[in-house]
Amino acid sequence: MLAITIESISQTLSSWVWSPALVVLCLCSALYFSIRTRFVQVRRFGEMAKLLFYTDKMQKTGISSFQAFANSVHVAPVYVGVAVAGVLGLVIIGGVTRIAKVAQIVAPFMALLYIILAIVVLICNYSVIPSVLSDMLKGAVGTHDIFGGIIGSTIAWGVKRGIYSNEAGQGTGPIVAGAAKVSHPVKQGLVQAFSVYVDTLLVCTATAVMIMAVKTYNVMDANTGEVLFASSYNLGAPDVSYTATAIGTLLGADLGNIIVAVALAFFAFTTIMAYYYYAETSLVYLFGNGRKEHAAIWVLRICILVAVIFGSVKEARVAWNVGDIGVGAMAWINIIVILLLSPQALRTLKDYERQQKEGREPEFNPRKLDIRNADFWDDSTKD
Repeated sequence: MLAITIESISQTLSSWVWSPALVVLCLCSALYFSIRTRFVQVRRFGEMAKLLFYTDKMQKTGISSFQAFANSVHVAPVYVGVAVAGVLGLVIIGGVTRIAKVAQIVAPFMALLYIILAIVVLICNYSVIPSVLSDMLKGAVGTHDIFGGIIGSTIAWGVKRGIYSNEAGQGTGPIVAGAAKVSHPVKQGLVQAFSVYVDTLLVCTATAVMIMAVKTYNVMDANTGEVLFASSYNLGAPDVSYTATAIGTLLGADLGNIIVAVALAFFAFTTIMAYYYYAETSLVYLFGNGRKEHAAIWVLRICILVAVIFGSVKEARVAWNVGDIGVGAMAWINIIVILLLSPQALRTLKDYERQQKEGREPEFNPRKLDIRNADFWDDSTKD
């Protein structure tokens, strides 16, 4: 008789949610919006970086664009979980402002430190970088001698993990972006688009090139389980050991493990804070301001602290499966919704660029663009 476990159930549900149809939907939607916005993510790259540190002095509430912008030691996991839950409790009880302040300090610092280490490893292995980039390109188009046959599963895996990395299409990014102090929503939209460059094209690419340069990885066919490439470092299934071993080739295995563990802890901590913020904001929207809201928020705080401890003692595979289910379900809903709302979004972008061409500081007026239910912007334009 087949044993039913949390792992098997989560794995089955994850495969249903992340069917090939969702991968195709993500890729086609990305291409559609790129064409309709005339590749705004490329055209406005310089402005994205500029707006990252811009604060609208006219806006008295909310958080800055930067705050809105900002996932191996021998310790029992349960103790780590309790410690993280304790620190997290101190932060989230302090409210949204404290969450934003902690995130804007911790996230950039750890990202910068991590990138510096990756660059140092690459400098020490500079001679193999051209071949690494060549292998990446061949693998991407399916012409690699060994890995060409798994391009379909590779794309699917990349889309799944890419959404984790930059939240594009997931629907959570706009929640924190909506709290930013800007005079026009396109400003914060450009800032959020810039985060994709940092998260995926910079941090993730640096990680991939570093791992491939020192060959601290294994490649397995997701469908058959066949090992297509086995590293000489005796590594298992894909996890953070690939990155830790790569850094360890420069600093030593023990130090490499510690550095990656610390970096991962900070990245994971800021991610948990972000998800808590999303959940709290949603509860405030659903329950309004009153006793129900306060009670719901305290229930949420207790649940997320318990979840942190529970997750620390469960296998990583279960956590990934549960996460995939949640992210995939949100992506299905969110991508369909943003496709339906695309006319309003495109009108808003054109309005922003028109005001800039006229030499004006763009200000958003939803009524002029026939955009309904924009309560916050309607109230601000009345003032």
